[in-house]
Amino acid sequence: MTSPKYWLIVPAAGIGQRMKAEYPKQYLRINNRFILDITLSRLMDSGLFAGCMVPLNADDQWWPESDASSDDRIQTCSGGTERVDSVLSALYALNEQVAADDWVLVHDAARPCVHSADLANLVSTLSDHSVGGLLAAPVADTLKKARPGSEATVSETVDRSQLWRALTPQMFRYSLLVNALETALKEGVPVTDESSAMEFSGNMPVLVEGRPDNIKITVPADLDLAGFILGRL
Repeated sequence: MTSPKYWLIVPAAGIGQRMKAEYPKQYLRINNRFILDITLSRLMDSGLFAGCMVPLNADDQWWPESDASSDDRIQTCSGGTERVDSVLSALYALNEQVAADDWVLVHDAARPCVHSADLANLVSTLSDHSVGGLLAAPVADTLKKARPGSEATVSETVDRSQLWRALTPQMFRYSLLVNALETALKEGVPVTDESSAMEFSGNMPVLVEGRPDNIKITVPADLDLAGFILGRL
């Protein structure tokens, strides 16, 4: 029996409106490199992956300028309106290259600070699992639930003892992930990440603790923070 291969999907079709920049956030630069290039190189340099698929926006004009565009390990396909659409598009594009039990790792393009030790721990923890799981970080802050209304006031303090922040990569078997995403879309279930689709299908993912500095660049202040973190990895 052949061992499962590992494949990487990095959705990069978003436009990142909250960054208020003239470029999609994956094409903003840290130390003169595209965020997307940093993210892809940190993952692909692990030597783990048989290949990588990057779903792109139909109007993307920056990909040809990226370092990744000349990497023959990395393929591209058309992305969709939502993340789930892009991930499904990438899964379909990989269809003739993968086996049903191969592992697919999906990682946010705007998470360049993923640590190699976290990636190795995720893979080793889940390698024999039937479903898969995701990197996550226990919630450290005290959480407040707001009352409805224009002026937010506290309605209660939320118990954080069982709460985790979902990170990426998220790692699942190819066929299970395809089926879970297709079913969730058909049923109109909100899919905010791959794990949410797997949960809806009844396949419960494993939480693998990862570093809390695996941040997602979302607002302008995150750029400086990511640059600081990358300088210390």
